[in-house]
Amino acid sequence: MSLDVRRKSPVPREDMLPWTDGEGAGKRAQQPPRKGRPRIGGYLLMLLAVAAMVLPLVWMLLASFKQRDEIYTVPIQWVPESFALSNYVGALAAVPFGNFFINSLITTVVGATLKITLGLTTAYAVVFLEFPFKKFVFGLVVFALLVPQQIVIIPNYTLISDLGWINTYQGLILPGLASAFGTFLFRQHFLTLPVSILEAAALDGASHWTRLWRFVVPISAPTIAAVALVSIVSEWNEYLWPLLVVDKAEMMTLPVGLTLLQNNDGVTNWGVLMAGTVLITVPVLIVFFLLQRRIVTGLTSGAVTG
Repeated sequence: MSLDVRRKSPVPREDMLPWTDGEGAGKRAQQPPRKGRPRIGGYLLMLLAVAAMVLPLVWMLLASFKQRDEIYTVPIQWVPESFALSNYVGALAAVPFGNFFINSLITTVVGATLKITLGLTTAYAVVFLEFPFKKFVFGLVVFALLVPQQIVIIPNYTLISDLGWINTYQGLILPGLASAFGTFLFRQHFLTLPVSILEAAALDGASHWTRLWRFVVPISAPTIAAVALVSIVSEWNEYLWPLLVVDKAEMMTLPVGLTLLQNNDGVTNWGVLMAGTVLITVPVLIVFFLLQRRIVTGLTSGAVTG
């Protein structure tokens, strides 16, 4: 007679299970997990932050359609009685906004393009090329991030004045071409790229220039979009440097032209000033909405890379 030596494992009782402690425990184990309660405090803070950013823009837009007496009413009258374009006509007639727009467009497009190009080539050299003192060069780039722009204004102005570049496009554009922020962001992103792709391209005989523009740039679109947005906004809104190197109305950019509008039309005519401010702000907002999908991806790319 053979004996069955296999032993059946005992079935644990309900009160022996680690997640139960009696009769009521089994019922609790069968209950579905509770959903997280909405964090009302966080939503309120988010709404306050959005209101602090959006309300001034809304007020600026609505005030650009108001007559002078509507702006000074108490209590505040948010919606104008009529959405007339008289303030915009007055702003365009008071100062040459057409020249301002062309000057800003030229300085922004050329300046931002050169900043992106220099940032790409510098970051590529720091990451993929071997040369002496490479870490020291990158340390200088990081150090440049800590230097305020106001420190270099006087040396730059002296140089531009000695070269005879006052009231010229090169005087407006060239001193701000070095973009430490763009170089740093591109370098951090390039460190995350797969090296095998560039090695395969090198085996096929591709030069560094070809590898940069045919392989690195296409897969770096989010980071390029982020740097492009920062560069465009910086160039478009630049005020202090154009104010120093330009004293002719035909060479002024839009932010400096707004000061000229204020001086010509008077401080009290806020409707005209708000109309001019809207004309300056709208192009940047359009660029932001076009590039917003790639901004977060570009800014966070390579964030944890050393």
